[in-house]
Amino acid sequence: MSASRTCHSSSPFLVIILLGVLLCLMSTGAESQLSPTFYSQSCPSLQKIVRRQVLNAIKNETRMAASLLRLHFHDCFVNGCDGSILLDLDDGEKFALPNINSARGYEVVDNIKCAVESACPSNIVSCADILALAARDSVLLSGGPSWKVPLGRRDGLVSNQTLANTNLPSPFESVSQIIAKFANMDLNITDVVTLSGAHTIGLARCALFSNRLFNFSGTGAPDPTMDADMVEDLQSVCPQTGDGNTTAPLDRNSTDAFDNHYFVNILANKGLLSSDQGLFSSDDAASTTRELVRAYSQNQTLFFADFANSMAKMGNIGVLTGSSGEVRTNCRVVN
Repeated sequence: MSASRTCHSSSPFLVIILLGVLLCLMSTGAESQLSPTFYSQSCPSLQKIVRRQVLNAIKNETRMAASLLRLHFHDCFVNGCDGSILLDLDDGEKFALPNINSARGYEVVDNIKCAVESACPSNIVSCADILALAARDSVLLSGGPSWKVPLGRRDGLVSNQTLANTNLPSPFESVSQIIAKFANMDLNITDVVTLSGAHTIGLARCALFSNRLFNFSGTGAPDPTMDADMVEDLQSVCPQTGDGNTTAPLDRNSTDAFDNHYFVNILANKGLLSSDQGLFSSDDAASTTRELVRAYSQNQTLFFADFANSMAKMGNIGVLTGSSGEVRTNCRVVN
């Protein structure tokens, strides 16, 4: 979708009134702390608008729930949760290796932004806050937990492709490497396991796991930590001569439901990505992530509670508030 897309905004008189309300809120300290009620006066219908748009998007394509959740994650790990992944820049995050031909859902964010701009004053609700709400609603509408989303983020002015290539965890990295990347974001081992549990929904391209199917680590054989029947099935989906863009479910036999089945699969050697199965089967996992995987496989309530906590925690990474950054009129370009 073109960056030139515009949305119809509300009455200029309403804008003036509500801008005054917003300035009053900011003067009382809202600029230094996120709050679930940040838009209660300036855009009281915000959360209903976002949920309606997310619901429509998921009805149109079930996979979109996972895509919107992933957008928020990939945004927060680069320059903080500032909507920088949405910017249309040749050297921006969209075209970093973890995102190009992979991150998706930008048009849905555009639609949400337009719906918000139509109902509320322009330049009131940030794209970063829209991403945070859309991620929460994607989980909830897929059968997962809900949580209060602190709001008041502002949008960043830069999009750093190099940092995206460096900061975002890779499915080819070891558990220790991933733990280190999370630690750089002030996220702990529990956060690593719970947020990996987001893979209970969505799909992955063959290019991200085909190394496990034929000649794993130069052995001439499949990865021994992948279930043999699963290997056989995936070899037909992802032939060695394929282009790598065919997809397979991240959570085999429970593709669209947000549940703890992802962890059940890992215990059965049915984790799709190397980084998924590594949470239980790798040597690194023995003293770090293994027991959490086991606990979540047995207790969905525990997983849901910890996942909600980790998402709220992640949503606070490097946020811009007050007069920092801006509130974009169009999520794809700076004002």
